Amino acid sequence: QVQLVESGGGLVQAGGSLRLACAASGLTFSSYAMGWFRQAPGKEREFVASINWSGGSTDYADFVKGRFTISRDNAKNTVYLQMNSLKPEDTAVYYCAATSWSGSTWKREFEYRYWGQGTQVSVSS
Repeated sequence: QVQLVESGGGLVQAGGSLRLACAASGLTFSSYAMGWFRQAPGKEREFVASINWSGGSTDYADFVKGRFTISRDNAKNTVYLQMNSLKPEDTAVYYCAATSWSGSTWKREFEYRYWGQGTQVSVSS
């Protein structure tokens, strides 16, 4: 079966960096666009970033532009989220997701077929 397993979360001070990874199995990874979402306590899950199958096209939520970078390594079946200049408001559970929908950006949850279990990111002030 398809599995998406996130790793790399943790506790970091404001201004610090973390690199999340999402390892995929059970699917033809290079055929799927990938996305990262996050959910803070008491809030709805929101789009963070997406990347197309080749890595040649990326999209970001406005609140992470210039700070976060999404990338992928199809040889390793892994998508990454490099997070720099972290802020306390970035505290959330971060989820990766996979979609086979056509297009160039995927910002809506219903577009994604497979989801990981999430990894906690906590940023202290």
